Amino acid sequence: MPGKFFEQWQIGETITHAPSRTVTETDNLLFSAMTHNMQPLHLDAEAARASEFGQILVNSCFTFSLAIGLSVGDTTVGTLIANLGFAEIATPAPVFLGDTLTCHSEVIAVRPSKSRPGAGIVTWRHWLTNQAGVTVLTAMRSALVKGGA
Repeated sequence: MPGKFFEQWQIGETITHAPSRTVTETDNLLFSAMTHNMQPLHLDAEAARASEFGQILVNSCFTFSLAIGLSVGDTTVGTLIANLGFAEIATPAPVFLGDTLTCHSEVIAVRPSKSRPGAGIVTWRHWLTNQAGVTVLTAMRSALVKGGA
């Protein structure tokens, strides 16, 4: 089980998750279609080419979901009770088809649960960087995590 129990987390602990993931046109197209996001900047090469970006932009909701997905293996597999919330989601730079994204996580808070004896709440700051090291997404995630006692 790769996930950690809440007592094992330390504030300031930082992880660079592996593997990284290269975003494909299929990823962007299927995610946009599944979520009914028909934004031309995600789907229409000509409209995207005419924009200030000059090319298709990857759906930012896919980028967010990918960040969380890339982090789960090292954080909560087997120990998650529930994700409690996401906050402060920002996309400071665009993601384009063919970008390779790496997720990083830092523990910013850990505390025992007041309502669930033996469990605790862990809060991470997640961020994604592209192949050039540019941060393309930041987000906070709080989760109720099993205790190991």
